[in-house]
Amino acid sequence: MKVLILGGTVFLSAAVAKHYLERGHDVTCVSRSTNSQPPEGVREIVADRSRGESAYDQVRADWDAVIDVATDPQFVGDALNVLANTARHWTYVSSCSVYVNQDEPDCTESEQVVEPLAPGEISSPENYGASKSAGEALCRDAVGDRLIIVRPGLIVGAGDPSDRGGYWPARFARGGEVLVPEAKDLSAQMIDVNDLARWIVACGETRITGTMNAVGESRLLVDVLREARGVALFDGRLVVVDDQWLVDHDVAPWAGPRSLPLWIPRGQGFNGFSRRSHALAARHGLILTPLEATLRRVLEYEATQGLDRDRRAGLGPDDETRLIELWRSR
Repeated sequence: MKVLILGGTVFLSAAVAKHYLERGHDVTCVSRSTNSQPPEGVREIVADRSRGESAYDQVRADWDAVIDVATDPQFVGDALNVLANTARHWTYVSSCSVYVNQDEPDCTESEQVVEPLAPGEISSPENYGASKSAGEALCRDAVGDRLIIVRPGLIVGAGDPSDRGGYWPARFARGGEVLVPEAKDLSAQMIDVNDLARWIVACGETRITGTMNAVGESRLLVDVLREARGVALFDGRLVVVDDQWLVDHDVAPWAGPRSLPLWIPRGQGFNGFSRRSHALAARHGLILTPLEATLRRVLEYEATQGLDRDRRAGLGPDDETRLIELWRSR
């Protein structure tokens, strides 16, 4: 197969490129000139998608499979204008963030999605769900029944630019006193980047179409943290802190600086966020790696990056120490 990946150098798109190569396919990627490189064996076309349709001048051809991970609807639309008519199969990687209702567990792909980002409105992290919703709508209009829309939740693995999935294994591996949320009845749900990439490749090879949630097994957060401690051979001490106390002391949920990744306390409208159904994708061949094996690989990657490095997500050592002292003196 002739495969075109719009991206191909970072995290999921790089993993997709790697797995297509391993399956013996001819892979080309269109990416900006950055420090990231595509897997060896991929033909790279350096182009800035903000240039519009001219960014695709070197790839105007027939493709057996096109994979787009873009969030900006303008990028999605420009690629479709040039490539959609001649692509035999199109994959658009969207997100479970498109759903209006994030509070009910076990919701399926039939749930209502947010209004697409209005034409001309600038895509940003604040309107991420609306941007992906707009990308989905553009793909449906242009590609029709040659399209699969993949809606992942949290993706973890080597190269994760968000630093969310690796925080807990790395933190437990450092040892000492570790602040953890009480996390009463809270859930976590993650998918191994390689499981997702392999499935995207399989869907492209067999031209599977439709819209599917691509998420991992939903587990209690306390159980995920227990498994992370196990793979890290943690021999330190847990400091278990009340969820509301963390909220009151401005610890951010889920991601970003001064946060506790994966933790989303109750009362914020996200009780179903980590409890999405993946039944449809499973019926179409999605196979999940056991969580322990995924966390072990994540920790191996974190060790190569440095367990003490500055992170985009999580608590820094000074913040964590201060919070522990405050908790004990409350």
